[in-house]
Amino acid sequence: MPSTDDRQIPAALAAALAVPFEYNDGEGIDFEPFPAFLTADDTTDWYRAWTGNPELNGDAFRVFGQDGSGGYAALWLVRSGEPLVSQPVVLLGSEGETGVVARSLGDFLWLLAGGFGPWEAATDYEPDWAPHPNETFAAVARRFAPDREQPAATVIEQATQEFPDFDDMIMALCR
Repeated sequence: MPSTDDRQIPAALAAALAVPFEYNDGEGIDFEPFPAFLTADDTTDWYRAWTGNPELNGDAFRVFGQDGSGGYAALWLVRSGEPLVSQPVVLLGSEGETGVVARSLGDFLWLLAGGFGPWEAATDYEPDWAPHPNETFAAVARRFAPDREQPAATVIEQATQEFPDFDDMIMALCR
C-alpha cells in the first residue's frame, strides 16, 4: 500500500479541482473541492465517525472534497504499491451512500468531463437529473488522461464491476 504520509494532491487532480464546479440549482455537479487532502488525523476522525467504529483509521483514503450534504469523495488506496493516480475514486455519502465511481484518477477526469461528480455517479436519487458535459473538464482529461477517454456511464459501470463488494465491505466495518 502507498505510504500513509503521501498527502500531495496529484497534478491531474489539482488541475481538475481548480475548475469551478457549477451546481446550477441542482442541474450541475454537487461538489466542493478541498484545497488539499484532509490530514491523516482528520481523515481518521471522519472515517471513525462515518462507520461508528473507533478501531479504524483512515489510512486507506485521501479525501479531496465533499458534496453539499457533507458526503466525502476520496481516492481509495486499495491497489498495493500503486501511485495515487492509479487508485479508484469513491464516495462515502452523508446518508450512508457508498460507491466506487471511477477505477482511477484518469477515469475520474472523464467522469467530470461527462458532467458527473462523485455524488451523481454514486447515487440515483434524482431521476430527472441529466449530466451536462463540460468542455473545461474535458480539456483537463485530454491533457492528463488522453488514453482513458470514455463516456461517463462507462466509467461508472467499469468501476462498479471492478469493485462490486465495496458497499458490503464498508458496511461490515460499521458499528
